[in-house]
Amino acid sequence: MRKLASCALVALAFPAAAGAHATLVRTSPGFAERLAHSPRVVRLQFDQSVKVLPKAITVFTAKGKVVSGSARASDAQRTIEAPVRRLGRGAYTVRWTAVSADGHVISGVFTFGVRHRAPPATEAYGSGGPTTSEHLVRWLYFLALALLAGGLGFRLLVLHGPLPPAAERRFYRLVGLGAVGAIEVGILAFLLRAEDALQLPFGKFLYGDLSPIAGGTRFGTAFVAMTLGFALVSAILFLAWLTDRPLLLWPAFVLALGFASGLSLSGHDAADRGSSWLSELADWTHLAAASLWVGGLVMLAFVVWPLAPDLRRRAFLRFSRLATGLIVLILSAGVYLSVLRLPRLSDLWTAGYGHVLLVKLGLVSLALLWGAAHHFLVRPALERGAPLFARLPRSLAGESAVGIAILLAAAVLVDSKPPPQPAATPPVAVQR
Repeated sequence: MRKLASCALVALAFPAAAGAHATLVRTSPGFAERLAHSPRVVRLQFDQSVKVLPKAITVFTAKGKVVSGSARASDAQRTIEAPVRRLGRGAYTVRWTAVSADGHVISGVFTFGVRHRAPPATEAYGSGGPTTSEHLVRWLYFLALALLAGGLGFRLLVLHGPLPPAAERRFYRLVGLGAVGAIEVGILAFLLRAEDALQLPFGKFLYGDLSPIAGGTRFGTAFVAMTLGFALVSAILFLAWLTDRPLLLWPAFVLALGFASGLSLSGHDAADRGSSWLSELADWTHLAAASLWVGGLVMLAFVVWPLAPDLRRRAFLRFSRLATGLIVLILSAGVYLSVLRLPRLSDLWTAGYGHVLLVKLGLVSLALLWGAAHHFLVRPALERGAPLFARLPRSLAGESAVGIAILLAAAVLVDSKPPPQPAATPPVAVQR
């Protein structure tokens, strides 16, 4: 059995060269390169010989006009090049495809600019916009972050002491689900965005070149870093559970919140016009506070209430105080970002981004009313020593459901394009 396992590991570590498909090693122009002059040819170099297809290289303008000729091979079939017309100032998209020695069709896309900034690969000509699947995956990603960061925050900031064994097991299951979800859903989100950019069916997409997206876009760089980061968080969580050392939850909590900033560093509030470090900080604050709030509600409703009855009163009162501060942060950051992204008030009812924002604001208003009832009615009664309300568990579960719905609206909002900022009007010269 050991010999069989050793052979399997060797086979995985050193796959046969004949079974490997060709890999693109160099392009000219380079990925997202800005050129001072029009190139004469677009050249692709592979690490092994490839077969040239009829449309091996196609160069598009920003409006979709083809400006390349027929491709030809050279250098023992390892290089493909296609002539291009004299290109004017602008952004260009290169879509390529070839047949590897193992028979697999390999494809890819990259962009370059001539005296113009090259768009990221996710915005190449022909790439699709966000789909319903991407909205759903983004929502699942937010939910995973809420379970992970919010669950850890609730355990460390609200529940300081030990938990009953059953409650402790459910806590680790929910937080572990969030950690695994952040990794797996993050990978799925990256693949969906890459598939939209390459515009390939999934069977061919498996052999697509993802390097321009993984390393050439904010989105790709952020999701690679976040996936690796959450793998580290998962390892620390597992170690904390295995050794029964809750103190290890602190570094996991800090790292989870820190790596969540990748969403803020790659979204609208980092890349769009008018963005700054302040908008990135506000977006991260908004995301972190919402994750702590929603994750805390889930822990209170599904861990403490059913499995730790002796901790119900103390946990509710402490979380109520924490939630007040979180709501202030959520509202402050949300208002700032809304003003920044909506240049006109009328964009709320005339732009698609504004429509989604209105839905989100409606859900937030409902959550605020729900939370206010808990804060101003239930909390004072519990502080006076009144018995726990029989319907409070259902109320907490309902508020949790509203919070999860807010995450769905936020997922759609993140994938929506804000209305364009009005162009700055040049000052009028005063004649004397």
